[in-house]
Amino acid sequence: MAALLLGLLLFAMQSPPIPSRPVADGGGGPPLPPTSSPADNGTTSHPNGTLQQLPHILIVGVRKGGTRALIEMLSLHSSVAAAQNEVHFFDWESHFQRGLPWYLSQMPYAFPDQLTVEKTPAYFTSSKVPKRIHQMNPDIKLLLILRDPTERVLSDYTQVFYNRLQKHKRYQPIESVLVKDGEINLGYKALNRSLYYVHMQNWLQYFPLESIHIVDGDELIRDPLPEMKKVERFLKLEPQINASNFYFNKTKGFYCLRDHGRERCLHDSKGRAHPHVAPAILQKLYQFFHEPNKKFFELVGRTFNWK
Repeated sequence: MAALLLGLLLFAMQSPPIPSRPVADGGGGPPLPPTSSPADNGTTSHPNGTLQQLPHILIVGVRKGGTRALIEMLSLHSSVAAAQNEVHFFDWESHFQRGLPWYLSQMPYAFPDQLTVEKTPAYFTSSKVPKRIHQMNPDIKLLLILRDPTERVLSDYTQVFYNRLQKHKRYQPIESVLVKDGEINLGYKALNRSLYYVHMQNWLQYFPLESIHIVDGDELIRDPLPEMKKVERFLKLEPQINASNFYFNKTKGFYCLRDHGRERCLHDSKGRAHPHVAPAILQKLYQFFHEPNKKFFELVGRTFNWK
C-alpha cells in the first residue's frame, strides 16, 4: 500500500452565495487561527449590493479528476459564483495562518442569493483539511470528482511531464516512476492520490456521506449534462444547466461550453494525450488498485466503471 506522503484574487463581478459562517472548534486539535474580523458573519459587502462570503460549496478534489471542468460547468448556473483560482487555504499553513478574513478576501463578490464555490483539488488528499473545513462550517456542501484511478495516475504524470518539458528540465520516463525492481513503485506520490478509499475514510470522520457528492469524472468527460443535473439536485439549485450549454469540439476531442452565446473551452493543457504505457505495466496498475477500489465502492455505497 502506498505511503501517505504528504494561491487577493481578482474580484469578479459574477454570480455567488448565501451567508456562511465560521464555527467554533467542536472537537480536539487546534481551532481556526485568530482573525482580525472583517465582519462577524463571514461576509464583506460592496456598495452595489454584492458580497464576499465564505464558500457554501467546496470542490475538494481530486487532482487530475476534472475539477476545472466541474467548476467551469457549475459556473454556468446563475446562482453560483466561483473563485477562479485555487486558494489552498486549508492545506497550506502559510495561508491557513492568515485566518478566515484572508480566506474571505479571496472569494468573488456575489449577490446575496448566490452560492460561492471554491476549488482546491489538493484538499482531498491532505489529512488535516477535513477537520479544518468542519471547524469553519460543518454544514458545507462538498463536491468530489473522481476518475478511474489508473487514468488519474497517468494524467498526473502527464501534467508533470509537460511542466518539466516547458521548463527544459529533465524528466523520468513513465515506466521508471511507476515500476521499481519489477513491482509497483509505492513511493510514487501519484499512486497515493488515487487510493480514494484511504482518503475518504478521513473525510467521513467529519462529514456524513450525505454532505459529499461524488461526480463521476469519466462520465463528465463523455456526457457532461447528466452529471451536472445530479450536481444541481445535490446543491438544491433551480434546474438551469441544459444541453444547449455544451457542444462537442471535434478538434479538441471533448465538450466545450456555451453560455449566453459565448463559447469557451478548457485550457489546452486539459485533455492531453497520455504517454504510451506497456500493457504489462498497465495490468500491474489495475491489479494494484483492484482491492482499494472495491473497498471504496463499499464505503460510499456505489460502484464506478473502473478497470
